[in-house]
Amino acid sequence: MSSLVLGFQEIEKTQLLLVGGKGLNLGRLSKIQGIEVPEGFCVTTVGYQKAIEQNETVHALLDRLTMLKAEDRDQIGEISRKIRQIIMEVEIPSDVVKAVTHYLSQFGEEHAYAVRSSATAEDLPHASFAGQQDTYLNIIGKEAILQHISKCWASLFTDRAVIYRMQNGFDHSQVYLSVIVQRMVFPQASGILFTADPITSNRKLLSIDASFGLGEALVSGLVSADSYKVQEGEIVDKRIATKKLAIYGLKEGGTETRQIDPNQQKTQTLTDQQILQLARIGRQIEAYFGCPQDIEWCLAHDKFYIVQSRPITTLYPIPEANDQENHVYLSVGHQQMMTDPIKPLGLSFYLLITPAPMRKAGGRLFVDVAPILASPVRRETFLSTLGSDPLTQGALMTITERDFIKFLPNDQTAPVPSRSNTDTPAQFENDPTIVSDLIKRSQTSIEELKQNIQTKSGSDLFDFILEDIQELKKILFEPQSTAVFMAAMNASSWINEKMNEWLGEKNAADTLSQSVPHNITSEMGLGLLDVADVIRPYPEVIDYLQHAKEDNFLDELLKFDGGQETRDAINVYLNKYGMRCAGEIDITRTRWSEKPITLVPLILGNVKNLEPNASNRKFEQGRQEALAKEQELLDRLKQLPDGEQKAKEAKRMIDLIRNFIGYREYPKYGYINRYFVYRQALLKEAEQLAQAGVIHDKEDVYYLTFEEFHEVVRTNKLDYQIISKRKDDYNFFEKLTPPRVITSDGEIITGEYKRENLPAEAIVGLPVSSGVIEGRARVILNMENADLEDGDILVTSFTDPGWTPLFVSIKGLVTEVGGLMTHGAVIAREYGLPAVVGVENATRLIKDGQRIRVNGTEGYIEIL
Repeated sequence: MSSLVLGFQEIEKTQLLLVGGKGLNLGRLSKIQGIEVPEGFCVTTVGYQKAIEQNETVHALLDRLTMLKAEDRDQIGEISRKIRQIIMEVEIPSDVVKAVTHYLSQFGEEHAYAVRSSATAEDLPHASFAGQQDTYLNIIGKEAILQHISKCWASLFTDRAVIYRMQNGFDHSQVYLSVIVQRMVFPQASGILFTADPITSNRKLLSIDASFGLGEALVSGLVSADSYKVQEGEIVDKRIATKKLAIYGLKEGGTETRQIDPNQQKTQTLTDQQILQLARIGRQIEAYFGCPQDIEWCLAHDKFYIVQSRPITTLYPIPEANDQENHVYLSVGHQQMMTDPIKPLGLSFYLLITPAPMRKAGGRLFVDVAPILASPVRRETFLSTLGSDPLTQGALMTITERDFIKFLPNDQTAPVPSRSNTDTPAQFENDPTIVSDLIKRSQTSIEELKQNIQTKSGSDLFDFILEDIQELKKILFEPQSTAVFMAAMNASSWINEKMNEWLGEKNAADTLSQSVPHNITSEMGLGLLDVADVIRPYPEVIDYLQHAKEDNFLDELLKFDGGQETRDAINVYLNKYGMRCAGEIDITRTRWSEKPITLVPLILGNVKNLEPNASNRKFEQGRQEALAKEQELLDRLKQLPDGEQKAKEAKRMIDLIRNFIGYREYPKYGYINRYFVYRQALLKEAEQLAQAGVIHDKEDVYYLTFEEFHEVVRTNKLDYQIISKRKDDYNFFEKLTPPRVITSDGEIITGEYKRENLPAEAIVGLPVSSGVIEGRARVILNMENADLEDGDILVTSFTDPGWTPLFVSIKGLVTEVGGLMTHGAVIAREYGLPAVVGVENATRLIKDGQRIRVNGTEGYIEIL
């Protein structure tokens, strides 16, 4: 009998598969000293399995369901309905009936009960499955309770539960249902308590929703609730709602909705004393479970009862710190234009290269800027450098206005040399050969690396890579290299400021930056146009490529007229750019050389949307526009008082921009080139581990840090649970949206754009490349799904250099993250594409296919 039904007190914390997520949490809650949980029991999943195990039809229908996809809504509805019908008609096994009767007689059969579903895939740390199965309230009598147990079993196959499982990768035949039967409490008030604020994620701010009657009214959205916020034992905010309705239980069973007396509608549901008492209960439960909780409570006869507690799954994890200090973390992904999570091997590589103090959270990196903000001198310089990202800058300003950070008295730190943009940038030798020398040096170093790494394997390889990373750092952070693009960036700021001041011309540097020499990233986009030119004359090849799916498509090409030429052109391109891909700062991402099929849709798009020789025409057109703008500005300046001098200064700045801004993209290209060499060598090691049976798949090593990978190669041993756990973590991290700024309290702080006089419905962002364009929005989150027409506007979450090949066939750009000098912005200016970046939730606010207007001069988007 024992495994068929378990009283709450009898549930062990290892019994998730017997009692499901809700049942397990109730079992644990009922053991906390001083917490009142209405008594009850769980009909375990064994009962459910016994009920359906003999039923051939159910198993056949389950097999059919497994073959379907979430899109097949009609078939899902049809099959699910049949399964529910069979389960409702199946006889409940007699030993289950006996066990239920036994427990009811202990608790009192005449009482009213709530009958709730508890699935094995529910209230889990990574997937809440909230509201997927059914709950029935105020059920009286053994027969009614048994009938509702069948109803709960059947609710495992509501359409919404089936589709949710499909979307989250759960197998229908591996998810079982336990049923909770719990004494009903008839409350004067009930509600929900979050031990961390669900809006800001602040772990110190506790949030309570409360309304009269049963909590179902609140959960189903039928009534407005009071909202109370408690921080460190004090009520910091109260909003009293007008409560017109409440749901109450009826004596004879069932529930009814009643109007609330007008005099009571505006009264506070809980007294201040009750609010604080409930907050203490919440903190006690949170401490017991060890993570923030979403708790359902009710108040009856002035006593609080807890009917449910589950982890809050939507909070962004706090970067790990080993102290009690206050920290302020800045997202590295927003600076690097790559907000996806990075796998452990990728994170550890990044940490080997960066000198900044980094912390990990949610599969992403954050840098602690509290020490900088604490120092008045450093803070001012730092905040001014963030001017290109007002959302981050605004969030940090908000923090400095609170007393979250203790400021250093009479600043002890060394002052940071500061230079306002209005000064002329320091005299920098304006010699274009500096750039070609830097590029040559980088290329020579990579050739040497390729030679030297060939002889290394096993443990030696890891030592060799660690040593070579010192060389990578030397090149990446070389003072002259940084000075080159800083000179160009400062010159851009100077031009924008002075041309606006002297001529009333906005963002003049945007046009002046078009088609500059040495921009490796924009050359990469133009290079793909040249590949399209090779393919365009060969209809057979084009037709073949439209259907090519396999990665060996390059070999198959040779059967067709023009196949050899096509393959050669693609290979030449890959030799130069094949180490790139979207999200390339993560060394675990598959590179174009490894999966050239990724480029095929882009090449076909170029064949379709552009005329032959487009790359030279585009480049030349941009160059002419830049030269014409330069001439026009200089002529206008000469008309001004002291005009010759102004024109001379401006000419020097324009030359700095034209000679040096292109190099801004090169250091990253060099660094990704090195990554590719490391990656190929490490994958060879991974292949050997897979052949030796130490790992199942060579890509399993992505879930190890560099040091762990080294250790596995040295010992040929691995605990596989590490890999499985990290794969689950990574899948969870993918669902999270990383914040720009998060504090050590877990509070996400957001800045906002301060703008007046915008059109009423405008969506605001940061203007980074001027001009106004109208077109069809293409919302693309994955580059492989890019199907663009001429004149489309690309809307995406972020673009790094791996996205650049798309830029040649679009007319405008909108991204959720980015700043004035991030890659997407630099390339957009060089190609003359109006662009607005840093647009919060752009991919949700703008729908694929909508006509939009992008104003890259003022920084907003209108949906037309």
